[in-house]
Amino acid sequence: MGKVRAVVSEIAGTTRDPIDEQVELGGKTWRFVDTAGIRRRIKLAQGADFYASLRTAAALERAEVAVVLFDVTEPLSDGDIRIVDLALESGRALVLAFNKWDQMDDERRKYLEREIEQNLSHVSWAPRVNISALTGRHLEKLVPSLEVSLHSWDLRIPTGKLNTFIQELAMEFPHPVRGGKQPRILFATQASTRPPKFILFTTGFLDPQYRRFIQRRLRESFGFEGTPIEISMRVREKRKR
Repeated sequence: MGKVRAVVSEIAGTTRDPIDEQVELGGKTWRFVDTAGIRRRIKLAQGADFYASLRTAAALERAEVAVVLFDVTEPLSDGDIRIVDLALESGRALVLAFNKWDQMDDERRKYLEREIEQNLSHVSWAPRVNISALTGRHLEKLVPSLEVSLHSWDLRIPTGKLNTFIQELAMEFPHPVRGGKQPRILFATQASTRPPKFILFTTGFLDPQYRRFIQRRLRESFGFEGTPIEISMRVREKRKR
């Protein structure tokens, strides 16, 4: 970002404590919290790694959007994936920033795309930005990605519009019959935003695959680029006569 803010090293894991900094980007002031990377899986982390992971999780709780920074000159690590998952678990908007893009050759670029497909397919909805933090290359592209992710994170679908979408979807793609019964969606509501959370009132349990299908169609119809969305069910039991 054009400032010296911390002692760093080529050795991974040098930065441990989160560092706050206000940065001017796109005519706005953004507060960035630079957190430590996580080199090991949380369950295996010890000492400084363990406490760095706790501080990273605490920083995410204070944030609205997580910008996960990847060093493209290195293979994606378990720590990289774990930070993405921490952002998801905290319900934050998400942007994936691939740093040192100017140092990558064609061979590494092809391999990186395979890594992304294998390890980050569960966040394919997150905007991707290719940057160089050292030279400032394409840093301005962060702003549109941040803004669209935050907009999606705070997006609310009107109840009428949501139920029209659900009814049309269920008519075209009804839930498979299970055990001689076919669960139906009675109606839906959006319980909250930041992140968007939806509740489906149903006559029976919906398969996880079907819920993922609804989630995918919600994204296709309403956007939600850059934000996780949650779908839960409330099964209405038949009243006894």
